Amino acid sequence: MSVGLLLVSHSARLAEGAVELAREMAPDVVLESGAGDGEGGLGTSLEVVQDALGRALPRVDGVVVLADLGSAVLTVETALELDDDLAGRVRLADAPFVEGAVAAAVAAQQGAGLDAVLVAAEAAGAPAAPAPGAAPAAAGAAGGETVSARVVVRNPLGLHARPAAVVARAAAAFGGPVTLQGVDATSVLQLMALGTAAGTEVEVSAHGADARDAVATVVGLIEGGFGEV
Repeated sequence: MSVGLLLVSHSARLAEGAVELAREMAPDVVLESGAGDGEGGLGTSLEVVQDALGRALPRVDGVVVLADLGSAVLTVETALELDDDLAGRVRLADAPFVEGAVAAAVAAQQGAGLDAVLVAAEAAGAPAAPAPGAAPAAAGAAGGETVSARVVVRNPLGLHARPAAVVARAAAAFGGPVTLQGVDATSVLQLMALGTAAGTEVEVSAHGADARDAVATVVGLIEGGFGEV
């Protein structure tokens, strides 16, 4: 299933900036802005939101909508109430606007379905937590091997947004859990929250049948400097 995002804001500039940021992380995801009052001012417009949904839905199987403030939420809810056909294809997220957009975009880029993208958006901003199965006991119970390696971050800005998204997409391609410094390596927000700077040594771990390949892939990305060195 392909999932797109619609960002509804009182400010066209705010929505366009969030779309730009999310697109940097998820270049293949359909991202639309439904912002402003339709006349160049601050506010929200039912017609603007409906038009944005009309642009997005023909290109995807479903859309997750993020709204910035209360009246934007009401505008989206009105659009959904007026069209019963949207019920199965559009979800309104209760999520932080920018963080939710980034998390949802990365999840959609990784091929997650509509419900999973919604969950990713709504979980954004939560404290970083160890990835499921990251602990040795849990990993051992799941079967397969656990592999770890340490690598020094080389790119000057560390694991900022773009490199974090690259790591998250690579980690998501493997079946078992992959962690970096103990957090879920498929979560771009958790990776960014580490605040990893250039010169920092980090531990990459993975478990399962593809553990060696997963660790080698992530270590290779970090050693390569993400094209920034």
